[in-house]
Amino acid sequence: MIDTTWTLKGGRVLGPAPFFIAGIVNVTPDSFYDGGTHSDAHSGVVHGLELARQGADILDVGGESTRPYAASVSEAEELERVIPVIRGLAEAAPQAVISIDTYKAKVAASALEAGADILNDVSAFRFEPKLLDVIAEYKPGYVLMHSLGRPEDMQDEPRYDDVVGELLSFFEERLTMLEKVGLPMDRVTLDPGIGFGKTLEQNLLILRNVERIMGLGFPVFMGLSNKSLWQGLLGLAVGERQNATQAATAVLAARGVPIHRVHQVALAQQTLTIVRELA
Repeated sequence: MIDTTWTLKGGRVLGPAPFFIAGIVNVTPDSFYDGGTHSDAHSGVVHGLELARQGADILDVGGESTRPYAASVSEAEELERVIPVIRGLAEAAPQAVISIDTYKAKVAASALEAGADILNDVSAFRFEPKLLDVIAEYKPGYVLMHSLGRPEDMQDEPRYDDVVGELLSFFEERLTMLEKVGLPMDRVTLDPGIGFGKTLEQNLLILRNVERIMGLGFPVFMGLSNKSLWQGLLGLAVGERQNATQAATAVLAARGVPIHRVHQVALAQQTLTIVRELA
């Protein structure tokens, strides 16, 4: 297996390692998988620490659901949800790598000040242009994700002439903008945005052609944990998608995808250990 490194805020380096697990810490009442389970600061911190104990390399904290048709959350409410969790995790586990999952400039800046090392941005700084200023100032590890539209409308008949080709063009354009504002390119990973403005067949085409995205020369950050494509492909309800998630994680890891954003960290750890030993 090829080892990957990822440079984060302040020059901190994650790796080298063949794989990294980003454990999902949803501090939301309405996320599609575990909404409301860890919606207060104390339970969010406890959950994050447990994911770290299970082997998460990154704790990805989010305070607004970005599932299809999710309602937006005010800046103030999102700050109230995520900042105490980030501070709590940073204090309880100073060695932890913390990511903030947001597209709001003020939330991103406040989270990076509070101890986050990575900005996981579903918007590719399109929803709030001021977010690009935050990226330029803090130079965090940055997840550049593709989506078609916003959560409230992205699944309304998404159309592409060439979904993989259009993703590549999108990434190239956004990467040029990031480079112009001074973000070192070793801080960027690419997320194809599975389920974000894509049909089942479009998602599958992206996954079948993931090597083309890796061909841009950046680590791929993959988020397909328990998502609705497993309902479309296999007819699985939300609570029945763990095996599908692990099977896809194994296949993609064996093909070279290094970063996996998951709900079940312990299972992903087992999966990636097997891939590391056998691939």
